[in-house]
Amino acid sequence: MLKYYKEFLSQYEYASLLQTLILIGFVTVFVTIFIRVAKKPKGYYKDNESAALDLESEENEKNNTK
Repeated sequence: MLKYYKEFLSQYEYASLLQTLILIGFVTVFVTIFIRVAKKPKGYYKDNESAALDLESEENEKNNTK
């Protein structure tokens, strides 16, 4: 089955060029994401790190005040 896909995906004009461009684009996107995340200040995500847990504490506060 894999042989069929290999033949199908490589039997067109400029196959190697298109595959190379897609690979370069893929790597560029992930390197860009990594650099953008790495450049954020150390405490940038501090508010969001326990966001899911904050909802539980808010619900408990509402239940306790009734």
